[in-house]
Amino acid sequence: MTLTTNKLGASRFYSQNLAMRYRTLGKTNLRVSVIGIGTWQFGGEWGVNFSQAEVDAILDAAAECGINLIDTAECYGPDHLSEKLVGNYLSRRDRSKWIVATKFGHRFKSFMDRDDDFSIAGVQKQLDDSLKALRVETIDLYQFHSGTDKFFQEEKLWQFLAEQKRAGKIRHLGISIMQKGSELQAREAASVGAEALQVVYNRLDRRPEEIYFPHAEKNNLGILARVPLASGLLSGKYKSGVTFAANDVRSTFDAEKMKRDLAEVERLQKEEVPSGVPMAKWAMAWCLRNPIVTALIPGCKNPEQVRANAGAADLVGN
Repeated sequence: MTLTTNKLGASRFYSQNLAMRYRTLGKTNLRVSVIGIGTWQFGGEWGVNFSQAEVDAILDAAAECGINLIDTAECYGPDHLSEKLVGNYLSRRDRSKWIVATKFGHRFKSFMDRDDDFSIAGVQKQLDDSLKALRVETIDLYQFHSGTDKFFQEEKLWQFLAEQKRAGKIRHLGISIMQKGSELQAREAASVGAEALQVVYNRLDRRPEEIYFPHAEKNNLGILARVPLASGLLSGKYKSGVTFAANDVRSTFDAEKMKRDLAEVERLQKEEVPSGVPMAKWAMAWCLRNPIVTALIPGCKNPEQVRANAGAADLVGN
């Protein structure tokens, strides 16, 4: 593997003919790969239960491709399961090569069922448990996780988090905005000390371009785009009438919206995706065409999907 630097100072790792690219996450000094690894699936809610060996293989493939960003959360699976699988891996690898992002605000109850807990005592426990599960001394990016504006506006919560930064448990703060959205949280992010926004953004959902990106540009906030493949729909492999297993989160999606989205995917395949380019690769590169988007955090179920996701960097400028 060879490291080179282009004329703009952006590092690239060359591995297996892939050229990973890197962008700085807002005002932080975190230089992250434009393709990261989302790990909700490790908690078992996407139709697959992962062994440690399978997680190791996925994250090793990511490292080989130059990916350095892992995004997880306190409630991805029972008892911090996703974090524990990631932490077990990190304990046997070079921690310094990874940027680890996780979240706070919920407790796992059962499949697609959570309890909110944004109390200071609750977040203190979540933070300590996440540090233990991840087997790290510091979390690189600690994110307010899909909370309401009421929870967001609790001043004492952000004072507590600032104290945890000073104590060295957190490097940077971020806000993972709930799917239905919150313009207020994007607008006020900088005022509470957040330096990054995580938002749903893909070719089927362009709301962030109007709701969040202007605030991110004004305040130099990094943007992490989750669900860049629209929960797999933009891979192009699903057709109208598809059904998902009961333990797959997609089985809970609105059927009429799924039908409309799949029809739009079919149109995009015909009218926008260049001939010979895999749709998933095109869809991720489409998100990154806007330089305000720092990185994508797609999920993956095996090393092959990791390598395919990483390949989207080939289509991206700096």
